[in-house]
Amino acid sequence: MRPDRSSSRATLGPREVALSRAAYASPRSPCGAACRVTPEIDPPRLRLSGDPGRRGQLPVIGRFFPEPVGVKVPQIIFLFWVVKILTTAGGEVTSDYLKKYGNFKGGGTEVALFVIALVLQFATRRYRALAYWALAYAIAIAGTGLADFMHLDLHIPYAGTSILWAVVLAACFAVWYRSEGTLSIHSITTQRREAFYWAVVFATFALGTALGDFTAASLNMGYLLSGLFFLGVILIPALAWWQFGLNSVTAFWMAYVVTRPLGASFSDWISKPASLTGLNFGNGRTAVVIAVIVLALVMYLAIARPDIRPSVDASGEGQRAVAAQDYVTGAFELEVD
Repeated sequence: MRPDRSSSRATLGPREVALSRAAYASPRSPCGAACRVTPEIDPPRLRLSGDPGRRGQLPVIGRFFPEPVGVKVPQIIFLFWVVKILTTAGGEVTSDYLKKYGNFKGGGTEVALFVIALVLQFATRRYRALAYWALAYAIAIAGTGLADFMHLDLHIPYAGTSILWAVVLAACFAVWYRSEGTLSIHSITTQRREAFYWAVVFATFALGTALGDFTAASLNMGYLLSGLFFLGVILIPALAWWQFGLNSVTAFWMAYVVTRPLGASFSDWISKPASLTGLNFGNGRTAVVIAVIVLALVMYLAIARPDIRPSVDASGEGQRAVAAQDYVTGAFELEVD
């Protein structure tokens, strides 16, 4: 339980909010220009008062889970991409291993892992490495299982599942942007935006699974060649952002989608038998090795915290200021930790 700090809170009207924003953005404020309200740092927290729905809380989930007080996703560093690709690889082979237990036991395990990880993530109030990557790994497993179920049990060809999940992903992006006006991951400071984010993540995992299987099986490229192909593809948005001014949000999501078939193709190459162009290391052993590596890297992120943006010290005495921006109402509740 957080201690009661009602004495440090004050309900502000639109004029007071404007003045407080100007004060913190001023070079003469206690922490100078470093306190400017931008999505790239942790500025003073302006908590919305009033209807939870107007604060970005979900209608049902908002009754059971706390309101976020900070960004719920990590800062994008090189290690983020390493762990992301490894989770896609681990999710692929873990789901393939669970298939041996059938749709009821294997599929039920995947759903249970997803639900548990989802609860852990939404129970946090800001980004926590263990909770975040647990959900990403669970989505990698469940997304693979769902995409494979559509192909193996519903007999939809890989081209069909690829197109289907591409449409689902585009719809998720469209609804997200129409609702929030941004697709930037630095804006994930409300439950509603976090729900959009994870819906997009799930769609990217399912789409990536279908694309990887399409190139490996339908196009007869095999797993290794597919992996090398997607390794080249993932460099395209990076190069376009670096040299040709591609929007950073667009470049991020383009690369994010490709990480799935990239990681899955290499994990399939390692785990699958030689008759399927693999090295025959086995799904179970490959899944365990990748899971151990991911756990070690996530533990490092949780302890060293290199993917958390440094907080702003507004008083010089350890008080942090974090801001949640809102474009609907001018009534805020100012709170300084």
